[in-house]
Amino acid sequence: MIVRIMTEDQYRLADEQLPEVQRLDDDLEKAVDSGDDESFRAALGQLIAFVRAHGEAVAIEEVVPSDLMIPAPDMSLAEAKSRLHPEPAVRPATE
Repeated sequence: MIVRIMTEDQYRLADEQLPEVQRLDDDLEKAVDSGDDESFRAALGQLIAFVRAHGEAVAIEEVVPSDLMIPAPDMSLAEAKSRLHPEPAVRPATE
């Protein structure tokens, strides 16, 4: 699995680490949905720390698609929310 931390690097994680990444990502999603900035910061920090600690950085020369994108460490809750849950496009009414 390839995980990208936005504005940083990509990391290669072993398949055995996928359940923990998914759990931490679910916690982050819940924090974003709750709108609680403190929970968001904590969940984002835990997910990033796990990826950095258990992942192997992908060389810059290696071009591979990411399986998961994680918000940048300094991303605001509002920005994360807009990226994870973009407003639907408004379409004109049809007659």
